[in-house]
Amino acid sequence: MHHRFSISLRTIWALTFSMPVLFLLMLSLAQQWRFPDVFPETFTLINWKNLLQNENHLLQSLGVSVIISTVVAALATSLGFWMSRAIAFHPRKNLLTSFTYLPFVFSPVIFASVLNFYFILFNLSGIIFGVMLAQLFITLPYALLLFVDYWDLKLKSLEDLAFTLGGNSSQAFLKVIVPVSKNMLLLCFFQTFLTSWFDYGLTSVIGVGKIQTLTVKVFQYIGEANPFYAAVSSCLLIIPPMILLFINKKYLFNTMK
Repeated sequence: MHHRFSISLRTIWALTFSMPVLFLLMLSLAQQWRFPDVFPETFTLINWKNLLQNENHLLQSLGVSVIISTVVAALATSLGFWMSRAIAFHPRKNLLTSFTYLPFVFSPVIFASVLNFYFILFNLSGIIFGVMLAQLFITLPYALLLFVDYWDLKLKSLEDLAFTLGGNSSQAFLKVIVPVSKNMLLLCFFQTFLTSWFDYGLTSVIGVGKIQTLTVKVFQYIGEANPFYAAVSSCLLIIPPMILLFINKKYLFNTMK
């Protein structure tokens, strides 16, 4: 009885979390879906064919999103890990940590509008590098917050042991601390990748419409009152996060146990 209840509960949870994905998939395959119909009148691939044609640049937007998110996540993770060590062992750790919360006080659009003046001044507006730099203002503080409490006396002792055995600071960091912290680094990379991947406020303002990421495309189709094209873009948008969640579940969390 208890086993059956457990299976039923898991099935309900699975259906609950898969419903939004199934709804998006059905919407992307529909051309008309009127109330009170439970399902669309017909299913067709015409929306996918239209959007995946070269003139719509949807695949190009997918590529731009992957490049931006990968570079931003790699930079935020590496810089955040390196900088967090200095903050973790600083006498004013709490004060320095509190400063990292400042970018999250404002709405991303308001924060981007404030930054945009300086990005225009230095000709960084409307280019991919500018969008990457703007997203680092959000992802780097997030990485710092994630790593700052990771540094403890055990990790410091490992570093000191490397020094005792004749290693220099670079060798201790790259050959001892980084391998030991592999899971934490991967976790931070995944989190910052997703933050960059779903960013709209900074990308739309700093990119001034020239940097068409998938998230920008989704909002563009919603603004055009075209839910079917928005659903196609959303289906592509959720593929990388689902892959990362699978990797998290299958490999990262298993090695942490």
